[in-house]
Amino acid sequence: MAKRISKKERERIDKIIELLNKEYNREYKCYLDHETPWQLLIATILSAQCTDARVNMVTKDLFKKYPTLEAFAKADVKELEKDIHSTGFYKNKARNIIACANRLIDEYDGLVPKEIEELTTLAGVGRKTANVIRGHIYNEPSIVVDTHVKRISRLLGFTKETDPVKIEFDLMELLPKEQWILYNFQIITLGRSICVARNPKCEQCILRDYCPSAKPNNIKEKY
Repeated sequence: MAKRISKKERERIDKIIELLNKEYNREYKCYLDHETPWQLLIATILSAQCTDARVNMVTKDLFKKYPTLEAFAKADVKELEKDIHSTGFYKNKARNIIACANRLIDEYDGLVPKEIEELTTLAGVGRKTANVIRGHIYNEPSIVVDTHVKRISRLLGFTKETDPVKIEFDLMELLPKEQWILYNFQIITLGRSICVARNPKCEQCILRDYCPSAKPNNIKEKY
């Protein structure tokens, strides 16, 4: 059942969206370097509990060493562990990448599936990774709940949940469908530059007048 939103709250949400679109425009941007859908899938698996910058450093050489999906499928797990060691959780990631590559070859002719139900059956792929693929590769409206989206959505009062899946569904109810992918990029950018976890720069934030967590903790009556 959809949540009931007051007119005033709807106006606040709309104003936040307007400000985000004005500040960060409406261009899609992927922070993980890739040339093919399967490369993005592998990069996203590697990004779990790891920064995009670190993943990009690793995949720069990784995709040269393993230039095809078949190369990953045939990779020696111990050697792959060494190749991706710096991304953390390298044992699980190496096993998942090899299993995922083999499954894509055996069942999908080397193509990355589009439907979330299929994507989430692949080794190492949860809803977050699946939504990255759906949004970036297939342009399907999707919300990726990473650490920035989780934290800032809670600060904005868009959700009280801590579970990423529940947050995803809360945001799907609040945000227009055409805003879902954009919201991911915009909030990640905001979280990296202004609303940083340890020292948020509320005085510089474009959303400060509409954020209940802004310091001082008040919302100006502009809506």
